[in-house]
Amino acid sequence: MTTPRYAKAVALAASAHYGVFRTGTTVPYISHPLAVSAMAMEYGGSEDVAIAAVLHDVIEDCGRGFIVPIREEFGTHVADLVMAVSHLGKGTWKEKRIEYLAHLARSSAEVLLIAGSDKLHNARAIVSDGPTVFAKFKAPKEDVLWYYTELASIIAARGAPMASALTETVTKMKEL
Repeated sequence: MTTPRYAKAVALAASAHYGVFRTGTTVPYISHPLAVSAMAMEYGGSEDVAIAAVLHDVIEDCGRGFIVPIREEFGTHVADLVMAVSHLGKGTWKEKRIEYLAHLARSSAEVLLIAGSDKLHNARAIVSDGPTVFAKFKAPKEDVLWYYTELASIIAARGAPMASALTETVTKMKEL
């Protein structure tokens, strides 16, 4: 069950991502955090997890300045979850992904639920978009496939509820 807090989180995410579209598409970006949040709820996430899921890209994409209003409006737990799933490391594309994979291997079940829902939604979008989608990435197709394969492996090893769906989707990605 959600409360008015969830509606406030959706409004903040919609405002933060206003006018932004999924890369190379005409799909409003807000569709992604909404889908990730819905997925996290479907896999058993609490309201705090659902709120963090809908806000999961706000810090990463819109700036660290959002962490204060997130903490003030939704509490330290939600703010910590959002920070835990944000790719904020420095370095090359691959270095940041290596760091994130190591982070996921030791993260809480809540963080894994949000990250797994995020990556499953992204992987499904990749499969849906088809083989030309790899041209949109800042990394070669081989690196993208490596990353998603590693993600699926970590998520499966940790027993996250979306593990089989992610593994299946990554297999489809490799067929593109």
